[in-house]
Amino acid sequence: MLNNILQEKGAIKLGEFTLTSGKKSNFYVDIKDACTDPKVLKIIVDEMEKKVTSGAVAGVELGAVPIVVATAFKMGIPYFIIRKQSNHGMKKLLIGTPENGMNIDIIEDVVTTGGSVLKAAELLTTSGMKIGKIITVVDREEGGKELLKEHGLKLESLVKISEVLKK
Repeated sequence: MLNNILQEKGAIKLGEFTLTSGKKSNFYVDIKDACTDPKVLKIIVDEMEKKVTSGAVAGVELGAVPIVVATAFKMGIPYFIIRKQSNHGMKKLLIGTPENGMNIDIIEDVVTTGGSVLKAAELLTTSGMKIGKIITVVDREEGGKELLKEHGLKLESLVKISEVLKK
């Protein structure tokens, strides 16, 4: 169902793109734009809620933020936002107040190589939290799951890119 909605809402863009990882791609998965539609965001959050098993969620700015906030709000659990840079305001990379030993699931919009979400997991663990799992809307199936597994982290996805592109 979600793979159809992503196609219908134009979340899969064709062309030449440079991804966060630096990799070149002939398609882009634009969950950020798709989430501006409340119907799409609700579907994603409903699916996230089924997968979240920890007492809190976190996500990296920018793409994961609306999903993290909406999921936490719906579930009534705390959330954390991880900044990519800390050069303004309180100059903190982690927004929220972590408790030592807190179990947390990381939510991501798209996972490609897994590098960004691995950095997020490292920040959370150095802040005293325990990572339950990582949940992404779309797994691009380009090594992210394997990299995270090498570091003892489990990646679950709502959809895999192969499911979306087979249409």
